Amino acid sequence: MSAEDATPMEASATTEVDEKLYSRQLYVMGHEAQRRMMASKALMIGCSGLGVEVAKNCILAGIHSLVVVDPLPPNTYDVGGNFFLKPEDVVADGAISRAEICRPLLAELNPYVNVSVASDVTALTAEQLVPLLDTGITCLVVTIPLSNELLVTLNEKCRSVNASFVYSLSCGVFGQVFCDFGSAFVCADKDGNPPATSQIESVFQEGTKVVVKVLEDLGRHALESGDMITFARLKGLSGLESNKNYTVNVTSPYMFEIEGAAIEETGGKAQQGYITQVKQPVTIAFETYEKRVAEPGECMMSDFAKFDRPLLLHKSFQALEEFRSNQNDGEFPTPGDTIACTKVLDIVKAAVSAAGEDALTSAQERIVLQLASGSKAILSPMCAALGGIVGQEVLKACSGKFSPINGFFFLDADETLPDEILPADEVAAQNDGTRYDSQIACFGKEMQAKLLDLNYFIVGAGAIGCEMLKNWALMGVGCGPKGHVTVTDMDIIEKSNLSRQFLFRSKDISDFKSSAAASAVQGMNPGMNITALQEKVAPDTENVFGDTFYDKLSGVCTALDNVEARLYVDQRCVFYQLPMLESGTLGTKGNTQVVVPGMTENYGATRDPPEKSIPVCTLKNFPSQIQHTLQWARDYFEGEFKQSAEDVNSYLSQSSEEYLSTLQPNNKTETLKIIRRTLVDDRPMTFEDCVGWARLKFEDLFDNQIRQLLHNFPEDQVTSTGTQFWSGSKRCPVPINFGLDSKCEDAEMFNHLDFIVAAANLRATMYGIKGRTDKEYFKATLNDVIVPDFTPADGVKIAANDAEAKANDNDTMDTGDVEADRIWNSLPKKADLAGFQLAPIDFDKDLDDHMLFVTACSNLRALNYQIPTEDTHRSRAIAGRIIPAIATTTALVAGLICMELYKIVGTSRRAQNIEDYKNGFLNLAVPFMTLSEPTAPKGTKCVFKGKEWEWTAWDSISFDRGNVTLGEFMDYFETEYNLDISMLSYGVSILYSFFANKKKVEERKKMTMTDVITSITKKEFPEDQLFIILEVIANDKDTDEDVDLPYIKFRFRA
Repeated sequence: MSAEDATPMEASATTEVDEKLYSRQLYVMGHEAQRRMMASKALMIGCSGLGVEVAKNCILAGIHSLVVVDPLPPNTYDVGGNFFLKPEDVVADGAISRAEICRPLLAELNPYVNVSVASDVTALTAEQLVPLLDTGITCLVVTIPLSNELLVTLNEKCRSVNASFVYSLSCGVFGQVFCDFGSAFVCADKDGNPPATSQIESVFQEGTKVVVKVLEDLGRHALESGDMITFARLKGLSGLESNKNYTVNVTSPYMFEIEGAAIEETGGKAQQGYITQVKQPVTIAFETYEKRVAEPGECMMSDFAKFDRPLLLHKSFQALEEFRSNQNDGEFPTPGDTIACTKVLDIVKAAVSAAGEDALTSAQERIVLQLASGSKAILSPMCAALGGIVGQEVLKACSGKFSPINGFFFLDADETLPDEILPADEVAAQNDGTRYDSQIACFGKEMQAKLLDLNYFIVGAGAIGCEMLKNWALMGVGCGPKGHVTVTDMDIIEKSNLSRQFLFRSKDISDFKSSAAASAVQGMNPGMNITALQEKVAPDTENVFGDTFYDKLSGVCTALDNVEARLYVDQRCVFYQLPMLESGTLGTKGNTQVVVPGMTENYGATRDPPEKSIPVCTLKNFPSQIQHTLQWARDYFEGEFKQSAEDVNSYLSQSSEEYLSTLQPNNKTETLKIIRRTLVDDRPMTFEDCVGWARLKFEDLFDNQIRQLLHNFPEDQVTSTGTQFWSGSKRCPVPINFGLDSKCEDAEMFNHLDFIVAAANLRATMYGIKGRTDKEYFKATLNDVIVPDFTPADGVKIAANDAEAKANDNDTMDTGDVEADRIWNSLPKKADLAGFQLAPIDFDKDLDDHMLFVTACSNLRALNYQIPTEDTHRSRAIAGRIIPAIATTTALVAGLICMELYKIVGTSRRAQNIEDYKNGFLNLAVPFMTLSEPTAPKGTKCVFKGKEWEWTAWDSISFDRGNVTLGEFMDYFETEYNLDISMLSYGVSILYSFFANKKKVEERKKMTMTDVITSITKKEFPEDQLFIILEVIANDKDTDEDVDLPYIKFRFRA
């Protein structure tokens, strides 16, 4: 039976997941949910802008098949949001439907997904649509306007065939979503959070209850009453069973009770073990579209500043549909048609009156009129945002994972719109062969011209970068005679990118992301003026991205995956007074931040606390979590397969004098020992030597070192305070006896064999020896390896904590004396090794042989310390610090941030205030979204030029008087600002200070500012640099009080 013929559950058990393609998504959905999606079939009605976004996200996610229904031809508004349609597809005869045009392009997105068109459907009627739901459909999603009568019929049919029903519309800057997943939808994982885990500190009996306290230094247990847990690796806890489900009653963030359980006396042994939450499925009841239209009930909110907006938009969308179906021959109002828009408003007013509600305010009437006027418009940002939301709802229906939207959800960005409906001639369709009629319908021709002439810089061409560039191509950003887009990204395209970076195809693998993305968006809009670079944006590339570059920009968009780079770009934006569009995702979670010069705080104004590092002593001797063992394994990989090779190559490539001068005194002897081992003692000549080396390393790491540790700290060791040494987070280890067929319980991996195979092959690669992986060969070779006996030694220092480790390091400071000289003299002559080089191996989480070693090495150490092991997939995420990602969240945040770009560009018919801008926080799994006003920049008060001045990070003191001398600069400050400079600095260089040598000061005062700086830094300024940033400490000449000033923006070139 094929996967296509199998039921979803049967297919979920048999379908193989392409982990290379879905790598980052699997950390969001998990293998089981992914298999369910791969066995699901969706039916989509409508292939305009929203439809193609939903389809794109579902296909990238990897559902089994998608059937597209849309017999309608493209129109001039469709091309504003549908990136697969081109203006030339809008033809008078409409011979080819939207679905037929888009199908082959959608199919290119994922070869595993079957994309087809229901070509037999020639009209959107119940007679033609309902039978399609009898073909094994998992979810129906409707993305174009249909009559309420037809929607009710389709919804009822979905219920009868146990299919989920999703309906969504995008009308200008307004959108709605409705979901009905049936009367009893089973959600396997309501929030997508990893199961909560903790370690036991103590357990005691209290009547009929067992009370458990977790280790506080590892954080709260994150459980709720009613949750179920299991125990693992229990020690000193007779009575509790491993792998049995227990229901908890939470009493505090660090304690919970288990009713009806009992523990026995432990005889004073330390109590240890692991607690893992067992996530339980929940059943969710939905109501039909027909019932919710009449009584919408509680709607999911998106902006709590608009608490009345959902019900208003519900009435408005219903009124719009009534007008379309009953008064306007199936068409929404023409943009700017005040008569038609007023009719829609009248329908809303009648509904309000009939319900006995308060009359609409003028602000509410404006919303209704703007929705009606722009209802035909298909805007790329709104389609992207809704496409992300709706796409995730379809995936929830297909996978049974995450909580669906229950009922209605509404989204709007009315702040982008002018205060009043624009005149008809300002918003009329141009039909000029461009993509911009939808935007003109909402914002008018004036704002569209501004968009075309924008000059934007986007940093990053990954998932968010692709979505942003796609949106910009459809919006026309950088497509005018004065407009331009610059994109930079150093990365090349890998297979794992294809499941969420939709501008790339298989043919693009190994190409630069920026170049492929630029080429793809130019295909969507040939008018886009775009330059692709492969430069890092950092201090060392300011010769590329310098003053003249930023001086031409309208703004910057960050599409980065690390905070450090964001902070640097943020500093550039603050200095050059540029808006910054910032967004990020973490699985189903996302955030957006709009930074507006002078109005909002900058990105770097608030920062998350730094991640806690793992104590060195924990890594070396006392791990208690798989994160500890994986970090240890990664560190070992770097030292053994990279650092040792680099040390040897440095030794061979430099003269003796040069090399010795590079060695640090505190590790000179150890470095030379490594070189000797690598070049002489352990140098392999054959692959058999590599296998033998790997076997001896196994013995040393997982048996000998553990036995030495236990010799120093026996299992019954007691501290000076009388407590057991091996207690709390210190887990008493056990040595491992090598067994080729040994398999671990949790991850079900052959860690012993995997370690030998991976280590031997990595060692061979380092020395340029051909490797092999067949088990029989290893079995035969390992039989010939002689493993020396080991006896723990006395006098070996092992630190019990970080303080002892530091003291030990100080006691054993390497001074490079007699032993170092002896080792140095024993090294082979470089002339005898002419041309010999080792191949250092950089760890790459996406290379399976690298991850096989790290996973096996980590799991073996975990087995030493009785820590639950992990498989390669999960280990890859932890060791590689992989950020979970899925296309739906990416599309949503890109759509939301592009909505903010509309506000930044603005219209002369509306003044923007800080409350008009929105930062976003969202989680599609829950689901949750909140859009809120950005924070204003923090002010600093000072008295400046006799008046109180409150300045922010956006402010500076501009000095534009040319490259004056230091003396002239100081005189100007004294006469112009009545300030006496006590210190002036450029970066870390002090240019002037009141305590400096008087003669030196007088010499510098006669020099130009740039000459002073170059004389100190010994560096010349790049030819395109225009500004210097100076920091000043100054006193008021009248009061002698310190004046807290912003930096000085000194322009030394015209």
